[in-house]
Amino acid sequence: MAWRRLTYAIATLCVIVLGLSSRTYQEQLPGVFSAHFGDVLWALMVFLGLSAIAPGVQPQWRAAITMAVACVVEFSQLLHPPWLDAVRRTTIGRLALGVGFVWSDLLCYAAGIALGWTLELVLEALTSRQDSR
Repeated sequence: MAWRRLTYAIATLCVIVLGLSSRTYQEQLPGVFSAHFGDVLWALMVFLGLSAIAPGVQPQWRAAITMAVACVVEFSQLLHPPWLDAVRRTTIGRLALGVGFVWSDLLCYAAGIALGWTLELVLEALTSRQDSR
């Protein structure tokens, strides 16, 4: 179980670096990627981070929890109390909570979660194949 936590933690850090890079070099990415890649990676990061915290929880539950978190964060962007807007004006607050509600972000989050779940299934299949040899 410890190796799984470490693997998920390292993967989470890699996705964070990739996500920050996608924002830094947004102009160099093709149109669809520049607009949505960061949101896909954000959800993937949350899925992997949750997996690092609770690797024994079934992937469908981790996916459902991640989507619930993503929905709460996205719909919270419709709220503008001064304290929350102040948090969103910080770099970390903007990256973590976003700034404006967009319906398409929910699809991006679903894609990021599906990507994480698919990668997990592929890695599990490869690992079980090697273990059976």
